[in-house]
Amino acid sequence: MRWNVFDGKLMIELPLEFSYRECLVFLERSPLEILHHIHENNIYKVIMTNAELILIKISYKDHVLIIEFPDKEPLNMETVVEFLGNWFDLNQNLSSFYGAVSEDSLLQPLVERYYGLRMIGIPDLFEALTWAIMGQQINLTFAYTLKKRLVENFGKKLVLHQNEYWAYPSPEIIADLQVDDLRNLQFTTRKAEYVIGIAKEIVEGRLSKEILRSSEDPAKHLISLRGIGPWTADYVLMKCLLKTDAFPVADVGLQNAVMKQLKWQQKPTIKELKNQAQNWSGWEAYATFYLWRSLYE
Repeated sequence: MRWNVFDGKLMIELPLEFSYRECLVFLERSPLEILHHIHENNIYKVIMTNAELILIKISYKDHVLIIEFPDKEPLNMETVVEFLGNWFDLNQNLSSFYGAVSEDSLLQPLVERYYGLRMIGIPDLFEALTWAIMGQQINLTFAYTLKKRLVENFGKKLVLHQNEYWAYPSPEIIADLQVDDLRNLQFTTRKAEYVIGIAKEIVEGRLSKEILRSSEDPAKHLISLRGIGPWTADYVLMKCLLKTDAFPVADVGLQNAVMKQLKWQQKPTIKELKNQAQNWSGWEAYATFYLWRSLYE
């Protein structure tokens, strides 16, 4: 990934298979999203770098991401580059995925329709895990409502020109909470316990992206934690560690998308999904992401 700084702006050259428009479609999918704002096709987001909040403004021109810093420039530009590389999965060679599914009747039409769509990741492990926990067994709108409440009560914010820009709460803050602190936000007792428990795992050094990357079986490691089942583990491996072979096969949205695309009368079984996915071997995460995309036409 090539980048440079010119006149105070960070410029990142994008891979050939990259669609800024598709990124915006994904990022705008909920009006309840609190961790970024989109205005006139510019993305505004705060990130934590060198223990301070930095506001970034992302725009696009001539296949280059242009990042400006409306408040102040970061001390370490590399951390911003690394974050954006992980957020938009810029180091992934999508031509390999496209080649692998070029003759797959289910995915090929989606590849043509959403060409350049990249995995929009969740670079922070704590955010990825707790967002997945919040989304368990509820609809997406209420999951966003829970996240918004969590962020507004325990996150940090940067205020600039009367606009508020929020950052996700740190595990250190959440680890010190009591279950009732989250129950007051309409978390169930179980979800409150799981979120606080994950925060403690991270704070006490038993869980990190580095630990998962070095694990022989990161999914098994995650499933050993309270509140983490196979779906949550695969979701986190897919969205945070950007593992292309992670496959949340039990995902209801995935099942609905396959049913819709194949014009079936009922959802595919897990066995049917696994049979269908033989053509996607090694790229199950991207296949899932493109199928999810088909649900919000």
